[in-house]
Amino acid sequence: MTPEEIAKLPYRPCVGVVLMNREGLVFAGQRIDNPGNAWQMPQGGIDPDEKPRKAAFRELKEETGVPRKAVELVTKTKGWLKYDLPHELVPNLWKGKYRGQKQRWFLMRFTGDDSKVNIATEIPEFSTWAWKSPDELIDLIVPFKREIYAAVFRDFSEHLAKA
Repeated sequence: MTPEEIAKLPYRPCVGVVLMNREGLVFAGQRIDNPGNAWQMPQGGIDPDEKPRKAAFRELKEETGVPRKAVELVTKTKGWLKYDLPHELVPNLWKGKYRGQKQRWFLMRFTGDDSKVNIATEIPEFSTWAWKSPDELIDLIVPFKREIYAAVFRDFSEHLAKA
């Protein structure tokens, strides 16, 4: 695909979850489909006719096993955040239908204990997981998502500091 063709593509609607524990660390998972060092927070597409908040709770459960009753919703980003995929990935992801993602992020406080986390889900996303500081996680994320993660952590900084 040419850069011009890619620029005409829409963004995929998506949600992301910053799951914060009592120490102010956030859930991070090593992507199962990437042999490199590619960590991320739970995120995924919004189903047709699904509201972003409902999608966030669904994605959290699907990717981490954490049930809704083990979290408190703290806040969400003020608006949608967008990122573009590297051009070489566009034809290979989402059947080449999207140039990147527009995301609404939700901050959730984890009220359970670590036994509530189970990444061995029906369709696993992660090979391992850990609690990471926001700064540490930004260094572990794939480069094209770093600015989104930095923006999310800036938006949630007041709440992350109160953990």
